[in-house]
Amino acid sequence: QVQLVESGGGSAQAGGSLNLSCARSGARTDYFGWFREVPGKEREGVAAIDIIDDNWVYADSVKGRFTLSLENDKKILSLQMTSLKPEDTATYYCAATRYYPYGGLLKANAWSHWGQGTQVTVSS
Repeated sequence: QVQLVESGGGSAQAGGSLNLSCARSGARTDYFGWFREVPGKEREGVAAIDIIDDNWVYADSVKGRFTLSLENDKKILSLQMTSLKPEDTATYYCAATRYYPYGGLLKANAWSHWGQGTQVTVSS
């Protein structure tokens, strides 16, 4: 079993910043990431890390604005979000998986374990 507990999120104005954290425990997982979802759209990958190869991947829409960090013996994955835009508004989910996600690190339906989700709202 894998447990993922998210914290952070909330509301910000456009141009502002928010931080998300995800604490991982339980069975081994070598891939760790953040995804987001808005009603009516598919869940999309935001940023993820391949812990084995130390490969960090970001969606084009967040490159240069969002930064991942892995802390506490690789058990906490944080997402620092800056220069926020209204289109960043979504429910953000932490995810982890043991094996490489088929289709790539940002492919949501290939991940096996999910957090409960945390809301991020950016106003213009």
